[in-house]
Amino acid sequence: MKLQDRVALVTGGANGIGAACVRRFVLEGARVVFADRDEAAGAALAAELGASAHFVAGDVTARAFAQTCVDAAVERFGRLDILLNNAGITHASSFLDLEEADFDRVLGVNLKSYFLFGQAAARSMVARGGGGSIIHMSSVNAILAIPDQVPYVVSKGAVNQLTRVMAIGLAPHDIRVNAIGPGTIATELARRAVMGSPEAREKLLSRTPLRRLGEPDEVARVAVFLAGDDASYMTGQTIYPDGGRLALNYTVAVPESD
Repeated sequence: MKLQDRVALVTGGANGIGAACVRRFVLEGARVVFADRDEAAGAALAAELGASAHFVAGDVTARAFAQTCVDAAVERFGRLDILLNNAGITHASSFLDLEEADFDRVLGVNLKSYFLFGQAAARSMVARGGGGSIIHMSSVNAILAIPDQVPYVVSKGAVNQLTRVMAIGLAPHDIRVNAIGPGTIATELARRAVMGSPEAREKLLSRTPLRRLGEPDEVARVAVFLAGDDASYMTGQTIYPDGGRLALNYTVAVPESD
């Protein structure tokens, strides 16, 4: 098992990609504290995984909550080796109509929380010694833009730069910092929003060379790689599990669904 005896903290871990990462980390031998505002889903996942997982409900944009989660990992499992900043939200609006409060709300979750949890986790890792791995969930939209997703696109571009500057600043402490930039992943939300509409399905898959959505566990396996020793000489990098989307400058034919 690639993460045997390591302790991880995951934000936004109750659903979707976050939940897949929590499950995969436990499968690979880690003990995991995960945070989310969805108390029902978090409690259900913790019950499913048993003693290897511990759920903490709260607001990831609060500095005190970030410290609470780090403290929970250390108190419950004795240390903290891995942080996966995964919490994220979106808000659809044209640029001209976007409200300041919505811009701030998205950046609070998608960017500020990554700084708060990253700083709290890194301080714990430095105090313990022995290094660690911090992973940020970015997106292909750190590079590509969607006109009605202004704060989301801005936040993910900033996450890539946060990854780089943290990697440089924490390298003397043997703490590696990398990011994952998924394409469209088949969470329940994405399945309803995209695959339920033939037009939306055609539009999305026509610009995805592998011609399918990614699965949450495919992203989770990238997270395991970055968290573990196989990525021991990688820092400041963003890996894009996107089905080839960033490499494509045209559209591809999409087979009709059954």
